[in-house]
Amino acid sequence: MRLREEVGLNIRNLRNSKGMSQEQLALAADVDRSYISEIELAKNSVSIDILEQIALALDVAPKELLNERG
Repeated sequence: MRLREEVGLNIRNLRNSKGMSQEQLALAADVDRSYISEIELAKNSVSIDILEQIALALDVAPKELLNERG
């Protein structure tokens, strides 16, 4: 699996585990909801700055979004 796909899957799984919608995450991370969707679907890559914003919104360390899941 490509890193972009891993990041998207990690964001989706963490978001769901916290009971957040894409809209809620987008508002908390100060990004557009459609951008969250594109990241989760691996249709768009994410900058380090946005990755950090998303991690803060999910209350996790940024490295958690890069971890390979088994």
